[in-house]
Amino acid sequence: MPKASDTLWDLAIAEVEKRENPDDDGKRVEVWEKSLLFMGNKNGGKTTIILRCLEREEIPKPTLALEYTFGRRARRHNTPKDIAHFWELGGGTSLLELIRIPITSNNIRSFAVVLVLDLSKPNELWTTMEKLLQVTRNHVNKILTKLEKTNPEVAAEIKQRMRSNLQRDHPDYDLVDPFPIPLVIIGSKYDIFHEFDSEMRKIISKTLRFVSHYYGASLVFTSKSEALLLKARTLINHLAFGYDKSKSVSVDHSKPLFIPAGLDSLSQIGPPPASDSDIGKMRANTPLELWKKVFEKMFPPESFCDLQDTKDPAQDLQYAEYEVDVMRAQKNQELEQYKRNASKTWKEMDFDSD
Repeated sequence: MPKASDTLWDLAIAEVEKRENPDDDGKRVEVWEKSLLFMGNKNGGKTTIILRCLEREEIPKPTLALEYTFGRRARRHNTPKDIAHFWELGGGTSLLELIRIPITSNNIRSFAVVLVLDLSKPNELWTTMEKLLQVTRNHVNKILTKLEKTNPEVAAEIKQRMRSNLQRDHPDYDLVDPFPIPLVIIGSKYDIFHEFDSEMRKIISKTLRFVSHYYGASLVFTSKSEALLLKARTLINHLAFGYDKSKSVSVDHSKPLFIPAGLDSLSQIGPPPASDSDIGKMRANTPLELWKKVFEKMFPPESFCDLQDTKDPAQDLQYAEYEVDVMRAQKNQELEQYKRNASKTWKEMDFDSD
């Protein structure tokens, strides 16, 4: 209720706060704040997906190391906008140590991971997936171990939520190993993948279905097609802004897959695509390890190193800054001069032969 002593500025400030913060009943509305980390194959389409989710008409640029942006959405009219933090890890698997930067004990309750796998490179698929998810899981588990001592309620909440995608009466409840935080797996470049031999497509699709179900993750195939990007946006917007979770499912291997977490089953996926005799010869301690051996027999992992293509960002024109570049050139000259002087001094030094 305005007071008689209120100035025009007081009234204006009160009106702005009323519009931005409270709901219709005058109660404060909690702002939804989430964080997502995108990672996956180098040049796999992560930036394109992020830009489409944020509805930005920009030309994607190669990601350098770890990059950050954010998006804001209002759930309804005259309510504060929710915030989603988007992190993107560049370099494929070459910069794994940077994963620990965006995921912290402060935001672990509201964090999710989006793994983008290039379907056009099946020989890199398992290695990329395994390395990125393993490092991420180890880091998250370390945070949870600390939280069990400092904030056991939060740690218990996160662990309980791990299992929330599967009902207790689901036949696979005790057979899966859910990822500790929400996970979406995106198979990118479906347009190229669609040209593969049908049997190859079936093997890759079945394998990714198993991995996603085993980790309690959602799975979607996408490309530059607006219709397919829209499906990926649906899953990501659910994590980022709390939009309704899609209940539609597409498990036909001849079409782009779309399977929200918890809506698949091992019986529907079927056994690993190998003969009983081959499976009998494979030694595996877990179902995941068995699927890995079958997949890598079909698609032997290539010996590749993400670092070999990593360019010096200081030489990249998209990061050019005249003043900084001039100073860097000057410091490089000073360094070379120092090296030459040090070399001369070293050669002139006398050493005892004793």
